[in-house]
Amino acid sequence: MRLISYRKDGAPGVGVMVDDESFVALSGAAPDLPSSLREIIALEDGLARARAATEGKSADLSFADVSLESVIPEPQAIWALALNFKLHIEETGLTTSAEHPQIFLRMPSSQVGHLQPMHCPRLDVAQTYDYEAELAVIIGRGGRYISEADALGRVAGYACYNEGSVREFQRHNRQFGLGKNFEKSGSFGPWMMTADEFGNPKDQTVIARLNGTEKQNSRLDDMLFSVEQVIQYLSLGYALRPGDVVVMGTPGALRPGPDHVPGPNDSDRVPGRTRMVPGDTLEVEITGLGTLVNPIVASD
Repeated sequence: MRLISYRKDGAPGVGVMVDDESFVALSGAAPDLPSSLREIIALEDGLARARAATEGKSADLSFADVSLESVIPEPQAIWALALNFKLHIEETGLTTSAEHPQIFLRMPSSQVGHLQPMHCPRLDVAQTYDYEAELAVIIGRGGRYISEADALGRVAGYACYNEGSVREFQRHNRQFGLGKNFEKSGSFGPWMMTADEFGNPKDQTVIARLNGTEKQNSRLDDMLFSVEQVIQYLSLGYALRPGDVVVMGTPGALRPGPDHVPGPNDSDRVPGRTRMVPGDTLEVEITGLGTLVNPIVASD
C-alpha cells in the first residue's frame, strides 16, 4: 500500500494510491480515520483500516487536484545520517566512526512534497546547493531499547528523500545544522510504501537525476550502517515515536568519464557533482518504491 499526505482547499488529507498519480481519499472512504498520516500510523490498526477501506475502490482524486505535502508533514523528529556510504566518504575526504553512525536533525520546514518546488538559496547567500538522494524510513511502532532483530518490525514504511544541502553553511562549523535546514531545501515523497510491500531495503538501489542526467546510483546494501543498526542506536537514547523519520544518508557522485566537459555549475571540489540552480529538476528514485520529482526555484 502506498499512502500520501496532501492538502485540498486548505484542508489536510491522506490518500491511498491506485496508480502512480491517482488515489482514494480516506476522508471519504474511511471518515473515522484521522486526516494525518502520522496519527493513522500511531493507531494500532490504522494502516490495516486504511487498506480495508480502500481495497478495490476506484480513485476519486489525482495529483492535479491537490497540493502534495511531505509524506509526514510534521514528524516529531527527522533523524538524518551523514557519511553512511563509502564513496561519499571518499569524495568528501571526511572521516567518520566505524562504530557509531553520524547523525544530525532536520526540521519539517526544510522539506516539501512531491512535485513541489525546492528553494535554491540566493546567490549572495550561498552558491553550492547540492542534491542528496536518500532512503527515508518511517517509524510505525516506536519504543526504547529496540534490538536489531526487532527493528524492521517497527517500520511502517519507506519513501524517497532529497536531502538538499547548502554546503557553505555546512562548513561554517562542526555542526551541519543550518546547512541542512534551509527553508524548503529538501523533499520527501512521493508516498510512503508500507514495509510489507517494499521488503528489505538492502535489495534496492537509490538514484539521483539532475535534468534527466544520472548523478548518483548505488545499491542500499552499500550503507555502512543498516536500517536495523540505526534504529537500534537511536533507541538507546530516544524513545522513537510513530511517524518519526530516519533518513539513511546519500551515496557519492558518479564519476564523469574521460570525455566529460565540465559545465558552469559543476563542482570544482568533487568530480561528478553539479550544484542545483533555479530551472533545474531533480529526481530521486528508489527501485521498487517510486520516484520523487521536484523543480528548483529561486528562494524568496
